[in-house]
Amino acid sequence: MTRTTFMTLFTEFDINLFKAGKYYRAYEKLGSHLVEHDGKKGTYFAVWAPNAKRVAVMGDFNGWNPDEHILNIRFDGSGIWEGFIPDIGHGALYKYHIISQVDNMYLEKADPFAFNSETPPLTASIIWDSENFKWNDNDWIHYRMEDRDQAKPYNVYEVHLGSWRRKSIDKKDDWYSYRELAEVLVPYVKEMGFTHVEFMPMMEHPFYGSWGYQTTGYFAPSSRFGTPQDLMFLINAFHEAGIAVLADWVPSHFPGDAHGLFTFDGTSLYEHADPRKGFHPDWKSYIYNYGRNEVRSFLISNALFWLDKYHIDGLRVDAVASMLYLDYSRNDGEWIPNKHGGKENLEAIAFLKELNEAVHKEYPGVVTIAEESTSWPQVSRPTYLGGLGFDQKWMMGWMNDALRYFERPLEHRKYHQGELTFSLVYAFSENFMLPFSHDEVVHGKGSMIQKMPGDLWQKAANLRLLYGLMYAHPGSQLLFMGTEIGQWKEWNHDQGLDWGIVENPQHKGIQRWVKDLNHFVKGNPAMYEKSFNQDGFEWISADDTENGVLIFVRKGNDFDKHQIIITHAQSNVINDYRFGVPKAGTYREIMNSDKDVYGGSGVYNGEDLKTEAISSHGKEQSISITLPPLGIACFEWIGELTEETIITEVVDK
Repeated sequence: MTRTTFMTLFTEFDINLFKAGKYYRAYEKLGSHLVEHDGKKGTYFAVWAPNAKRVAVMGDFNGWNPDEHILNIRFDGSGIWEGFIPDIGHGALYKYHIISQVDNMYLEKADPFAFNSETPPLTASIIWDSENFKWNDNDWIHYRMEDRDQAKPYNVYEVHLGSWRRKSIDKKDDWYSYRELAEVLVPYVKEMGFTHVEFMPMMEHPFYGSWGYQTTGYFAPSSRFGTPQDLMFLINAFHEAGIAVLADWVPSHFPGDAHGLFTFDGTSLYEHADPRKGFHPDWKSYIYNYGRNEVRSFLISNALFWLDKYHIDGLRVDAVASMLYLDYSRNDGEWIPNKHGGKENLEAIAFLKELNEAVHKEYPGVVTIAEESTSWPQVSRPTYLGGLGFDQKWMMGWMNDALRYFERPLEHRKYHQGELTFSLVYAFSENFMLPFSHDEVVHGKGSMIQKMPGDLWQKAANLRLLYGLMYAHPGSQLLFMGTEIGQWKEWNHDQGLDWGIVENPQHKGIQRWVKDLNHFVKGNPAMYEKSFNQDGFEWISADDTENGVLIFVRKGNDFDKHQIIITHAQSNVINDYRFGVPKAGTYREIMNSDKDVYGGSGVYNGEDLKTEAISSHGKEQSISITLPPLGIACFEWIGELTEETIITEVVDK
């Protein structure tokens, strides 16, 4: 047996931080790092395994011999094993061979801090130099930080990298690489007007069908699509195009694969030992022990790693609700109350607050978004006010209510209009993002257009109306790939999207509508400046249930630039529909989902509309319009009624 050369990268201060759960840059020391020691180039290894009797590094450089390179245990109680191996470097394969103190159990584990890994089903870690990439996004990063307090639109395009587009329909793994996606995905997202792209988890995961939510390579992007530098190239390309990149991040659970974190040193090291707190019944996976300091250091270091090394602009944190509640998806007797007898997971709550504080302190301008589906208060409020510290929260209630309404036959909708209006009762209690995500188009739920009632024309019109309402509603927006073209099939991670359907006018019209909605929101501050503020919204009419009509006003900092939104959820055309407006003058229709270019029937208001002193909906001034069938229209105030326009109008008549 041979011991590795003793060396260390750790200071005493590092170790104290690690033990205290405050070591937020653990990836700089733990894992494998290319270094020079005593004049020799090689690799330094460090791994946390406090309950191991012995830890060795085995790899393609020593014939996978578990006895040749044994690491040295630190004698400071940290549980860290470390050592230097000369003459091995970039690209070498390795694993840790661990003999546990428990029953002398033999374990072969991938490195939790590895920067790269083999392509599944292979599971070895790869020594990797991730520093040799030249970023070209300094202007973007500077803008992100300097502009962090300014209101901005969030029109997010959610993408699964392996199935956005495929090179062929026959080969199961014939996906585009990171660099190839930079050539096709980036210009598409830019042309469509999205401000953000959100990647479903791109961290390495052994089971492709988990979509990345069962992670094993926490610091390694999936090698299915290329190298770490290739992913950096893709992110850099998005930044050069002015598009922010969000990443799905999963601190709620991890899989039980033999090479992963589960029983890492023969004990429940990362997971909670008691299955009533440590096993997830929904996903048959394992729950982190948030009360363990070293585990918190691991998770927060992982979050900061993607912001640091990959310049990610925000993290969408998965399954927050499952973290907050000890009884989540559990029956009586299957969970352990907290020390106060309640169901709140106090350790997870403290972790989430610490995570958000660390992210916002270290990377001003980076956002965190919670996928949280309950009524937990102040998810998107600062921690100093008692909140969890997220910037935004998914508005799952609106999503469920809106889909329920739009799936109904048209004749039934008048009895259920509250499903569209109820969200405005609580819309400003959080900073909400309205999502139509991948979860809504899988597992037998049908595609978005399949959910809509009626024939093809009605389905397409309903879908355009639904998207229009989504973009007009206060908050930010997220659409999953394929929903913007009205794809008929459910999303299948083994296939590319059905891009051929865009040749059909109805589908091309849906795509054009989403594109124009994105550009409309970006170009109109009234649609985003007060998205999270009650002052930015005003009802005109919410109770015309017979016609399925909603009318409301969106306002920005400049009241004169307000937008009036009117929706009509029935298939008939209504002429001379009068409604009150906030300000006298001239209004112009600037968006209408029923225009021919969108596949509509061509019912729109082409001429400017002058207000009349006829009271309506509690307003002294009103206008009369033609309501399109199954449509949404937006009207913008463009100026006062001057004496000259009044005289001209009289002469014309």
